[in-house]
Amino acid sequence: MKGYGNYDKYPELKIDGFETWQGYANIADELRRRAKGKKRFVIVFDCYPEVDQAEVWKGLSALGAEWFFSDDAMMDQAAYNAMICPFVTDDRVFGVMNTLKLTDVLDADKANDMRGEIAARTGLICVIGVGASLVAQGDLLVYLDLARWEIQCRFAKGLPNWRTENSDAGKLAKFKQGFFVEWRMADRHKRTLMNRADYLLDTNRANDPKMVSGEGWRAGLEKFATRPFRLVPYFAPEVWGGQWMKEVCDLDRSADNYAWAFDGVPEENSIYLRFGQTRIEVPSIDVVFYRPRLLLGDRVHARFGDEYPIRFDFLDTMGGQNLSLQVHPLTEYIQHTFGMHYTQDESYYILDCEEDTYVYLGLKEGIDQDAMLADLERAQKGGFDFPAEKYVNKWPVKKHDHFLIPGGTVHCSGKDTMVLEISATPYIFTFKLWDWARLGLDGLPRPVHIHHGRKVIQWDRTTSWVKENLINRFETIEEREDYREEHTGLHEREFIETRRCHIRRKELYRTNGSVVQANVVDGRGAVIESPTGAFEPYEVHYAETYIVPESVKEYTIRPLDESVTIVQAYVRG
Repeated sequence: MKGYGNYDKYPELKIDGFETWQGYANIADELRRRAKGKKRFVIVFDCYPEVDQAEVWKGLSALGAEWFFSDDAMMDQAAYNAMICPFVTDDRVFGVMNTLKLTDVLDADKANDMRGEIAARTGLICVIGVGASLVAQGDLLVYLDLARWEIQCRFAKGLPNWRTENSDAGKLAKFKQGFFVEWRMADRHKRTLMNRADYLLDTNRANDPKMVSGEGWRAGLEKFATRPFRLVPYFAPEVWGGQWMKEVCDLDRSADNYAWAFDGVPEENSIYLRFGQTRIEVPSIDVVFYRPRLLLGDRVHARFGDEYPIRFDFLDTMGGQNLSLQVHPLTEYIQHTFGMHYTQDESYYILDCEEDTYVYLGLKEGIDQDAMLADLERAQKGGFDFPAEKYVNKWPVKKHDHFLIPGGTVHCSGKDTMVLEISATPYIFTFKLWDWARLGLDGLPRPVHIHHGRKVIQWDRTTSWVKENLINRFETIEEREDYREEHTGLHEREFIETRRCHIRRKELYRTNGSVVQANVVDGRGAVIESPTGAFEPYEVHYAETYIVPESVKEYTIRPLDESVTIVQAYVRG
């Protein structure tokens, strides 16, 4: 469990040439300057859901403005929750992707009444809320953003979902409503504001707001879409979590465990933009929304639109427990049942492991599927442990093995492994079949979805098929004295190609029409450089995930020490 002591938990890119304002007093001064000399001036503060509007209103009270709250122009909460009910569902984990817009939630009569009241006022007027720009155009537009991980932390502390009285609900319920409903609506709305916002206000730290001009925000997103970068990682515990990341990523040693590390999931992670002495945090999905073609490439953009299709994350069971036995949906199942475009095909790259560890993958030859399903149902009722090894293959693992897991394949990682999970992005769609009779960190049984799983298990993926198709399908692509490149996956049913590169000197690579996502799986690190000097040299370290936008076209990788091994992933042509 020893790294190199250089894992960077706070990666950032420097953006030159733009002024920032930190703290409510300085922000109020800048906004007051913009309104100076005007008999009537309207500032619109459009908010992402879960932004603390009360804090902003109180913090900017020095403006001496008259305030309107656009949430008061929305349909009442009972009507809203009835409208979203089919998308939220009564399942503990899964909802259905919605097609709603914030305009669907706006009450036309209330909005018109508020517009009339605003039009009748003089002086400085502020309109704040989710969708505030739908109520008032204003003379100045400030967009208030908030990172997904911060939202989840606020949920855990009791914050309810937008327009919903559910403070006491569990984290799964709040996350589900955010994921399937309000964040989708909010992101659709955000896309319409990115080119016209006058300011971006970072509200991630309580009572410590930071503001940059809209031009600065957009220039930062442009920079991220045209050179290598990393996302801001976050780490979370789970009942099966381990100890590896504590040491390698320098995390709180007093914590019980860390199970997940999200450091390569643009829909969930953030990015840091450094403007002089000020660090602005925004959701990394903003880059995808603002410059999808530069980031993804024309071919990938044509296929996925402004969705980012590749995900890297860590699963740490070193000193922990087995993951749940699980299966992911087939493409048609996720489309017809949950409204998703593509499924969660994935793979396990073994970054590290102890001796005598294993991965469960695929079914044994000749099993009785009815008996297996009956045993799963019986185990779920309690008093009976599912005999996993009777039905599921248990494969020994070693460092740098690669196990491919197309949707429909029963699988899980065993204890004492450190997995780099490389997968398609719909990461929430895991159908747990058996969770080893344990409770979650909240003291409740963890959700199990046998009723979904039984409909997607591919019963023909048995021992011989798995061995031939899914385990260490390594193929040498190129080999020289100082270099070796190998195809390691993924399976032909999966759209992601992975290449492992063993590098001893500077090597040239091309994006070839797709964004590239990569992780340093061995060695102290590397420097990524532009052959033409188009971007500053960018240093990455052991276990760090990074992204190379397709717009980069060509780049070199140079080891920090004698050698480095990097796994690169991209969308196949």
